[in-house]
Amino acid sequence: MQETSKASKVYYGWFVVGIAFLVLLVSAGINSVPSILMLPLEKEFGWDRAAVSGAVSIKILLYGLMGPFSAALMAKFGIRRMMVTSMAFLAVSLSLTPQITELWQFFLLWGVVVGLATGMLANVLGVTIANRWFVKHKGLVVGMLTASAATGQLLFLPLLANITINIGWRYAIYTTVAALLILLPVVAIWMRNHPFDVGKASLGTDEILKPTPFTGNLFMVPLRALRDASKNKTFWLLAGTFFFCGFSTNGLIGTHLIPACGDYGIPVVTAAGLLALMGMFDLVGTTLSGWLSDRFDSRKLLFWYYGLRGLSLIFLPQALGLGYTSLLIFAVFYGLDWIATVPPTVRLTSDVFGKEKAGMVFGWIVVAHQIGASTAAYGAGVMRDLLGSYTLPFIVAGFVCLYAALMAIRIKAAGKKVQIAGV
Repeated sequence: MQETSKASKVYYGWFVVGIAFLVLLVSAGINSVPSILMLPLEKEFGWDRAAVSGAVSIKILLYGLMGPFSAALMAKFGIRRMMVTSMAFLAVSLSLTPQITELWQFFLLWGVVVGLATGMLANVLGVTIANRWFVKHKGLVVGMLTASAATGQLLFLPLLANITINIGWRYAIYTTVAALLILLPVVAIWMRNHPFDVGKASLGTDEILKPTPFTGNLFMVPLRALRDASKNKTFWLLAGTFFFCGFSTNGLIGTHLIPACGDYGIPVVTAAGLLALMGMFDLVGTTLSGWLSDRFDSRKLLFWYYGLRGLSLIFLPQALGLGYTSLLIFAVFYGLDWIATVPPTVRLTSDVFGKEKAGMVFGWIVVAHQIGASTAAYGAGVMRDLLGSYTLPFIVAGFVCLYAALMAIRIKAAGKKVQIAGV
């Protein structure tokens, strides 16, 4: 009895957050692999950057498109089952990657399978967990889980880059498979779907509620959510700003900063270290952003985040030419703002559409994010091949972020919640 009493002092939702944090960290690390593979694949198989960027573009797009449907799948089958299934598909796909010899195989494994599987382990997972387990500290939880997704992509880079340089790119792939296999039993044994499963209420309330059963068609319900949400101007402003968010983060910097550094003679490991530094500052910045979104106007937060990110991207081409110190300044400044936009965007989505529908609606907003990222991933590769540098893509991304800042400030305060049929 004493042991049970002591154990009950730690809310189980924090264990759920911890497990999700680690899984999202590894999933994001897997998403970072193509930026490391770009140069080795070009050297070994002769595939140009536009071709490899095409596979990455498909992965990013499917990653986003999976979002609203993953919210429906988690509502229907449970968070734990879908996490285990996605991790298993990732492990199989990654295990097959070292055997590839043709470009279409890379497109299939990394464009399609990895895109769909990591799409299940994305921001929608964090939003679903936060809305189910927390009323108090919800913004902080969203910030932590969002930071893990972005930070994992950046923190894995130095390790995988070192393995690629010293042993070979295939061993970097095997490292990610090992991480997945370690986490799979952790998720299978200790992950829980809902506070009701452990006899608890959401943190911040006293009422223990049984989860509402999912009804409707798994394919049609997300489409109805899109139809109903699209009638609201706030949805389009959030989706539009998130398009520019994806355009300026994982699609551009996450995919092309390492090869851009290579154009200036900066070694891969050094460039990966810069991204890792950005990841550490992102962990601070995005977690702090979650805390701030619980306390301040999310629209104003988005205005400052997009504006400051735009200025940093406009500065990036000069930083690349000036050397490591300038890049270090960029890494710190940009890292704090890497994906700090997510917690305020989630907060605005929940305020307007309600917490029960927020995951699915936010999933469609993430689709816009990934369309932007996909556009930048492929477009920057093509422009690099045509122009011989990344200067124009970086400057364009900076100016679209400034435009996103103006869009964010036009979002109106939440009024009457939008009703989503069939959820």
